[in-house]
Amino acid sequence: MRHPLDPARDQLGGRDPGWRSAPGTQVADRVELGQFLRRRREGLRPEDLGLDPGSRRRTPGLRRGEVAAMASMSEAYYESLEQARGPQPSVSMLASLATALRMTPDERRHLYLLAGQAAPTSAEPPGHVDPGLSYTLDAVAATTPAFISDDLSNVVAQNPLNVALFGSFAGRPGREPNLTWHWFTSPTWRSVLRSASPQEEEATGLSYVADLRAVVAQRGHDPAAAALVGDLRGASAEFAAMWDRHQVSTLHCSTKTVLDQRVGRLDLDCVVLASPLSRQRLLLLQPVPGTPTAERLGRLGQLTGQPRYN
Repeated sequence: MRHPLDPARDQLGGRDPGWRSAPGTQVADRVELGQFLRRRREGLRPEDLGLDPGSRRRTPGLRRGEVAAMASMSEAYYESLEQARGPQPSVSMLASLATALRMTPDERRHLYLLAGQAAPTSAEPPGHVDPGLSYTLDAVAATTPAFISDDLSNVVAQNPLNVALFGSFAGRPGREPNLTWHWFTSPTWRSVLRSASPQEEEATGLSYVADLRAVVAQRGHDPAAAALVGDLRGASAEFAAMWDRHQVSTLHCSTKTVLDQRVGRLDLDCVVLASPLSRQRLLLLQPVPGTPTAERLGRLGQLTGQPRYN
């Protein structure tokens, strides 16, 4: 008889099509999940958790029953997970297991990934700016317009070139810091970010919407995400129609053309850098090679005016 943790038991190598993967995750892998749980259990010492080490333990680490008790589940259910059997664990069940097995943040994220669930992200305090992204934002300030936003596309920080080009968004009231809101409610903002064709403009809108749908799922449909979607649906029929397509993807952006009245046309390649330590992202607008954009950005940086596009 083949061992229940043998990944060669089927052609999928442990990946079970009956387990659904949440948006933003890979295909669930129950064999890897079982092995991961077993290794974490064996790596814990009973005395570190206030348990009696006893003298009859034949294997290292905790017993399955001890983990099950700390995770508030039956021993049979926990055993089925280690042996790559049973139903797909819920988000709440995974949270209990991660706590019981004293997992680090990286281990928690890996646990959710193996189970095909989106790992919950912790809320960030108002005004928080990711330190690593902030350092990069300042480092490119002389040559590259850039800004930092949270996963809902609220701008939390900008460098001077970005402010000079687009105006100040960070710290503004209501929905004013939100770029998805501006895209779907402000014709002036769309005129600033010129597209070569209606097809490219539609693709930009779909990118915003597909990213937001993935983020909403990753956040567990929390109030902030739900409120933003509700407000956008109420304000924009275009957004509502795109939202109802149920497309999901991580944020990406293409080359953008900006017509600035002071320095002329700017051709900018958009690059998105996501922080592994927060919900925030850094968006860099780099000059397209072979165009006069770098020189024109240099001239823009010498100006003091910072116009707003509302």
